[in-house]
Amino acid sequence: MESVKLTEYSHGAGCGCKISPMLLDEILETSIEVSPYPALLVGNSDKDDAAAFDLGNGTSVLSTTDFFMPIVDDAFTFGQIAATNALSDIYAMGGKPLMAISIFGWPIDKLSADVAKQVIDGGRSICEEANIPLAGGHSIDSPEPIFGLAVTGLVENKHLMQNSNAKENCHIFLTKPLGIGILSTAQKQKKIEEGDIKPAIEAMTTLNKMGPDLAKLDGVIAMTDVTGFGLLGHLVEICEASNISSEIYFDKVPLLPKVEKYRQLGCIPGGAKKNFRSYGSKISEMTQQQREILCDAQTSGGLLIMVEEHALDNFKAMTKQNNLHLETIGKTTSKGDNIVEVI
Repeated sequence: MESVKLTEYSHGAGCGCKISPMLLDEILETSIEVSPYPALLVGNSDKDDAAAFDLGNGTSVLSTTDFFMPIVDDAFTFGQIAATNALSDIYAMGGKPLMAISIFGWPIDKLSADVAKQVIDGGRSICEEANIPLAGGHSIDSPEPIFGLAVTGLVENKHLMQNSNAKENCHIFLTKPLGIGILSTAQKQKKIEEGDIKPAIEAMTTLNKMGPDLAKLDGVIAMTDVTGFGLLGHLVEICEASNISSEIYFDKVPLLPKVEKYRQLGCIPGGAKKNFRSYGSKISEMTQQQREILCDAQTSGGLLIMVEEHALDNFKAMTKQNNLHLETIGKTTSKGDNIVEVI
C-alpha cells in the first residue's frame, strides 16, 4: 500500500480545526425569525452535542455531525479517530447510535484512491465496533483531506443528557486524559519521539460507549464530550447553560504521558490559543501551564460528567467495571464572578 503522511496535506489537525467559540457565536447570530418546533427538545441554544427530536413515545431521535482534517499520518487510523469522535456526540447525550453516513473530502490530484479507501475503512471499522452500519455518505474533491460522520441515534427522554441539566454541588469527572492537542502538534512539528504518540492514538480511538449506561444512573445529571474547545470551553458551556459556576482542581486533571515534556518544547496547538482568547475572560487567573493544558484542543476526548454526591458509589462502581479509576477533578458551585475557578 502507498505510504503517505496525511498531516502534511492539511493546515490544521483534528478538532483543532474548529472555528473558535467566539467567532462561532458571531457566525451563528441571525436576524431571521425562526419558527418554533415543539418536538425539537434540544437544538443549538445551549450548545449541546446533538439535536434531539421527540418521537412522542418517550424517546427522541438524536442527530449530529463531526468532521475534520488529519490529526495523524496513517490513513486507516485517521478514519478510526474521526469516526470515534463523531459517535461520541451521541454517547454524550445518553443515546445509542443507530447508523452513520460519511462526510468525505479528498484532494484527488494529490492523494490516491487507495489511500482514500484506507480512511473509509478506518471509519467503517469503528462503526462495526459500535454495532452500526456505515450506510452511505457524500464525497467532494477538496484541497485538503476531510473525513467524518453524520450520526443518527436514539435516546429515552428520561435519560437525555443536556448541558442545562447541571446543578450546584456536583462532582466533575473526566473519562480520558488531556494532552491530545499538544502531542499531535509535536507530531506535526516533527518533534515527537517514537512511541510517544501511541497513548494519544489509543485514547482517540476508544469509543465513549459507556455514556448511555452512565446516563441511566440516578444522580448523573449532565454530560458532554471534551473536544476542540478544550476542557475549560466545554465546562463553560455546561455552566452557562445551567446558570452555575465550577471549580477545577488542576493537579487532579488526568494527563497523557509526556504532555508536559512537549508543552515545554513549545508544542502548543493554535486551537488552544484561540480557545483562551474566546473564553479566558470567564476563567480565574491561571498559570501558563494551566492555560495551555486546560485550553488544549482535544480530538475524540473523554466524557465530562456531573455527578451528584449520593450517586458517587454507583458511578464509581460502573466506571471501575469499565476499567476506569476516576477521581473528582472539580465541583460545581453557585454562580460566581468567574464561570470557572482553576485551583
